[in-house]
Amino acid sequence: MIKASWNGKVIAESDRTEIVEGNHYFPAEALHKEFFRSSETHSVCPWKGLASYYSIEVDGQKNPDAAWYYPDPKPAAHNIAGRVAFWKGVRVETT
Repeated sequence: MIKASWNGKVIAESDRTEIVEGNHYFPAEALHKEFFRSSETHSVCPWKGLASYYSIEVDGQKNPDAAWYYPDPKPAAHNIAGRVAFWKGVRVETT
C-alpha cells in the first residue's frame, strides 16, 4: 500500500499508483477528500498539459497547492488522467 501523509494524517492511500517523473499519481478515489480544497492555481507542462491544484488542510494547517492533477492530459500522459500527485512536504511512502 502506498500512502500520502501531511501534518500527521494520511490524506491518500492506494495500491495502484502510476509513477511519472518520480511522482506517485494516486487515483482520485484514493483521496481522503475532507483534506482537499480546490485552488485557482494552474500550470502547464509541455507534454502532460494543463495542471490544476488542490490545497491540503489538516487540523487547521493549510498547505497551498500541495497536490496537482491533469483534468484533461495530453495523449502522452493518458495514464495519469483522473490521478493526483503531491509535493510541498507531503510524504509518500510504501507501507
